[in-house]
Amino acid sequence: MAICSLVITVAHSQTSDTSSDPSIAYLEKRGAATQLIVDGKPYLVLAGETDNTASSSLEYMNPVWPKLVKANLNTVLVGIGWDWIEPVEGKYDFTLVDGILDGARKNHLHLIFLWFGSWKNGLSSFAPDWVKADQQRFPRSLLKNGKSVEVLSTLSDANLQADTRAYTAFMEHLQKVDSKKHTVVMMQLENEVGLIGDSRDRSAAANAAFAQPVPVELTDYLQKNKETLWPDLRTLWETAGAKTAGTWTDVFGNSTAADEIFQAWNYARYMNHLAEAGKAEYPVPVFSNTWLVQPTDKEPGDYPSGCPEPLVIDIWKAGAPAIDINAPDVHLPNFSFWASQFQRANNPLFVPESSGDAGGAANAFYGIGQYAGIGYSPFGVNRVENWGEVRSVSNMPAPTAVENVPLAKAYAMLAQMTPLILDAQTKGTIRAAWLNTQQSTNDISVGNYVVHVDLLRNRRSGALAASLGFAIVISTGPDEYFVSGRNVQVTFSPNTPGPEIAGIADAETGRFVKGEWIPGRKMNGDDILLDYNQAEAAANNQSGSGLMFGADGPTVQRVKLYRYQ
Repeated sequence: MAICSLVITVAHSQTSDTSSDPSIAYLEKRGAATQLIVDGKPYLVLAGETDNTASSSLEYMNPVWPKLVKANLNTVLVGIGWDWIEPVEGKYDFTLVDGILDGARKNHLHLIFLWFGSWKNGLSSFAPDWVKADQQRFPRSLLKNGKSVEVLSTLSDANLQADTRAYTAFMEHLQKVDSKKHTVVMMQLENEVGLIGDSRDRSAAANAAFAQPVPVELTDYLQKNKETLWPDLRTLWETAGAKTAGTWTDVFGNSTAADEIFQAWNYARYMNHLAEAGKAEYPVPVFSNTWLVQPTDKEPGDYPSGCPEPLVIDIWKAGAPAIDINAPDVHLPNFSFWASQFQRANNPLFVPESSGDAGGAANAFYGIGQYAGIGYSPFGVNRVENWGEVRSVSNMPAPTAVENVPLAKAYAMLAQMTPLILDAQTKGTIRAAWLNTQQSTNDISVGNYVVHVDLLRNRRSGALAASLGFAIVISTGPDEYFVSGRNVQVTFSPNTPGPEIAGIADAETGRFVKGEWIPGRKMNGDDILLDYNQAEAAANNQSGSGLMFGADGPTVQRVKLYRYQ
């Protein structure tokens, strides 16, 4: 065990020697995308997150590691609880940390640690006993009914300093044991922070802060970034008069939205302090994660108020510049919508929690392909064998071998295509489709053609042959594409002057080996014929031919096109 007596100040500016080491993971803007760089090369995170407490037992994790390899993961997200490493104040035990690192390294996996410190799912359940028991020293948030909840207050310096000392000790330990091996590629700070049960903290300290002027750092940010603010935030601010000084209600109005903004600012400042202190020891990228507003939620407090929801991401950017990404935990069915809310010019997309079923495979393809996502991670990856196809009768996953679950197959294809995908992200020549019976078609403009992606259909009857489909489309030349997908069919239309019909000059299956395309079967005849009604196809400026991707996928094909009238 090690004892740490380091005191972190708000203006912590010391940097570790590792900050100049280019082999430690970092984020870099490369062309049209921001990418994670690991060991000096762009890296696509094909990950999974274990259950919250899975990593509290090395014995439990021993049989899990091989399953993750079989599921084609390259990265694992694992929790580390504050109470696990500092059960006695000032005395640190990193046995679990070292054991998790060892398990990952033996299985050639990278790690993202999740720091369950002051908050996990809004609550302070992972704080040590000595913090929980001393509410005088470590005050909690207060609700409007006068009751306290198990949520440490963001306005307490004692709370902040205790969490910071523990997190700094943890990051200092990582620097010592990992800076040469680079197993850890990112850190998640806290987990789904925010106050549940009220729109803001009503403690005496919080009430006093709420009555004070909005910090100049925030009003300056609003002014400087007015044109690019999230539309709802800008409208809220302008409706209240676009003031550059005043109390929180003066600047944002007398509403629960003003409360939420106040909470967001205080969570952001608290977590920025932790992030700065941790990066001074081991400067890997840091992200937050968001508990999304649910369809039945009516106001902040129904969901964790202050969490970096779309409305307040700008507040987090102003208050926590040391946090590199505000990431969404997408456990809702409309993945494409939520991905679009979080992918912004100053916020690359990474999804640390989502589903691991067939829908999760579609999510991974879509986030990485459509929004140049850094990566994807379903929750509960230690139970990956339960992520089979959904049974139509019982609506339960069918048991299947780990390597054959839809997400494992999707990860295998994404791993094959990683060099091509990462290059296309930087060039802006990659797009994706996510289809179901409610949205069975998607037109993608990329390169010199509009790519029509449809759910797979019976070519004689036209009836849908699948209920879920997805695809990644990459333009690699004036008339050349690589397409990978499952349960979809793909056709093309020119989007530049000239002959209006696109025909298939050449199509082939294949695979990538170390970034090199290895051709397989030539695709022609029944392999590409989608529509026997040639007159109707021609009337629609189509050849009647295209690419088909069945339920055995995702698979990948290369196609060259030509044009005729």
